Formats: sequence, structure tokens, C-alpha cells
Amino acid sequence: MPSKNKKPSTSYERARKRVDDIKGFYGHLTAYIIVNAVLLLARGKFHFMLLSEGALGDPEFLNWIDWNVFGTPIVWGIGLGIHALSVFVRNPFLGRSWEERQIEKYMKKGEK
Repeated sequence: MPSKNKKPSTSYERARKRVDDIKGFYGHLTAYIIVNAVLLLARGKFHFMLLSEGALGDPEFLNWIDWNVFGTPIVWGIGLGIHALSVFVRNPFLGRSWEERQIEKYMKKGEK
């Protein structure tokens, strides 16, 4: 009987963790979209301001700004892609069955 009561709890905990993981990914995606949209919009205004006032009109400085504005979505996008894979693609090597096998293995070692 105790295993029947424990199993739904475990299933619930797994489902809850999965929902939390998906929710975390969508929060990450939302931040990615908002921050990068602001960066791209600010880039245009920043270039215009620097060029119109003649302040810091050094082409190397403008190139540095471009690399940062365009590099941020690329590097962050790679991290976001890895996050998406970890949430939505099941890992056959370190998935739930692997975790269960490892738990059983260490529980058996603890009994000896």
C-alpha cells in the first residue's frame, strides 16, 4: 500500500518539476526577446546621437557597439537553445530511467 501512495506523489512531483522547467524556459525566452529588442532599438538611436553630435564618432567605437549589440543575441541565443534542448528534448543517457537506475544502485549499496 505505501508504494501506491508514494507513486502518485512521485508522479506529481515529476509533473510539477516539468511544468516549472517549461515555465522557466518561457521566462528566459521572454527576457531574451525584450532585452534584445531594446538593444536593437537603442542601437539605432545611439548611433544617430553619436553621429549627430560628433561625440565619439570614432568608427572603431561604433564597430565595438555593433559587435556588442549583435553578439549579445547570438551568444545568449546559443544559451537559450541549450536551455530549450534541456527542457523539451529528453536525454536518453541521463534521463529519468537513468536517474532511477542510479538511485536503486546506491540504495542497494547502502543496504549492504
